Amino acid sequence: MHLTSPSFKQNAAKALADPGLQKALAFTRPAFPAKRAAAVAGLPEFERLREIGRDIKNHTLAHLDFYLETWAANVERAGGTVHWCATADEARAAVLKICQEVGARTVTKGKSMISEELGINEHLEAHGIAPVETDLGEYILQIRDEGPSHIIAPAFHLNREDWEESFRKVHTDLPADRVFHERRDILTEARSRLRQKFLAADVGITGANFLIAETGSSVIVTNEGNGDLTQTLPKVHIALASIEKVVPTLEDACSLLRLLARSATGQDYSVYTTFSTGGRRAGDLDGPEQYHVVLVDNGRSNMLGTEFQDMLRCIRCAACMNHCPVYFSVGGHSYGWVYPGPMGSVLTPGLVGVDKAGNLPNASTFCGKCESVCPVKIPLPGLMRHWREREFERHLGPQSVRRGLGVWGWFARRPGMYRAATRVGAWVLGKLGGRDGRLRRLPLAGGWTGTRDLPAPEGDTFFARYARAQRKGAA
Repeated sequence: MHLTSPSFKQNAAKALADPGLQKALAFTRPAFPAKRAAAVAGLPEFERLREIGRDIKNHTLAHLDFYLETWAANVERAGGTVHWCATADEARAAVLKICQEVGARTVTKGKSMISEELGINEHLEAHGIAPVETDLGEYILQIRDEGPSHIIAPAFHLNREDWEESFRKVHTDLPADRVFHERRDILTEARSRLRQKFLAADVGITGANFLIAETGSSVIVTNEGNGDLTQTLPKVHIALASIEKVVPTLEDACSLLRLLARSATGQDYSVYTTFSTGGRRAGDLDGPEQYHVVLVDNGRSNMLGTEFQDMLRCIRCAACMNHCPVYFSVGGHSYGWVYPGPMGSVLTPGLVGVDKAGNLPNASTFCGKCESVCPVKIPLPGLMRHWREREFERHLGPQSVRRGLGVWGWFARRPGMYRAATRVGAWVLGKLGGRDGRLRRLPLAGGWTGTRDLPAPEGDTFFARYARAQRKGAA
């Protein structure tokens, strides 16, 4: 997937001016938070379960080498094959080699963000192999040649008329006068197209929500059943997974599954939760002949032992972006890579470098909602602050910002002068605000006043009010 994170500001401006996108965001904005709230209210132990989930992931990350080796040994014991890949290039090469060894011409795929990160589709197409996305959202995006804008609802940014237009443009053999009365009609048409693809595919590729060290299993959760068809009908199943997806035991995986769907879609569990352990065994009625797991690092081990290790707890539920005011203003494509929203603002700089993605941790109101809803309690605002510090230390931000912070820092180290300056500044801005107390234009604040008014200060500064309250309390 092409990286445009350095152009976040331009991407965001374009998104704000896109009426179709704004319509889609306005329609879906209330849905996920409301569903999550209802699901949480129905599970009294949810907060305790969040702590359990956090502790499971922390324990696993602290002993990641042990659990990965245990998991890999159990995969091999069950007849599967593990491909250890340090980089995206190695992972792409491993997937291509597996496909070429079985003479694959068509590959069906379940929804997988790691496959987007690796650019698997483009790599297979370049070598004459046709990948077919089978998730409904990913299918329409493949038709439109677009990337996902959300990690669990990839076509989040599209309206119903976009679907109809694309289906009519591509499915030209169907009657032109057919009518899409409701969403079910869109689903039925997609299903009719994909049925033969499932049957003809030589290889099926899925992601993995969890890898279970105790059993050597991979776990996927879906609501459409396409993941099951993708991994059971072809003769080869490839599971793509990043190293942090491993958990110690089946019980641990079940604890995290209780958090995942409730945080993501407001369901108790997704419609399909599928455990895969090795290929088809004697007596099995279905299943692949070969089971491969392409295990990917791609920069994640560099986060271990740093202040960003907490990000590796992420279980890809999207709760953070579902509650983020910035995400719901500009949509997922503005973030310029695979992972949008607050989790992407932390993970993307860790994987591609803060020099390329330094805008993302700055794209936050720091309201803290993302941390408050994260099922494994990742301190996302704090991690974004760490990236801001890294950006500042490396002189990656605009020089004007650095000068402004330098001036502020000079005053902040001199409390008396700082308080005097803020008193004068508050008085001047109060006068400039006029009768309605609004500043419509202000030097050095054009980024704010260009799109909205700035409320003028009212009365004393915070320090003056605080000191007065302290004196009053002492009296």
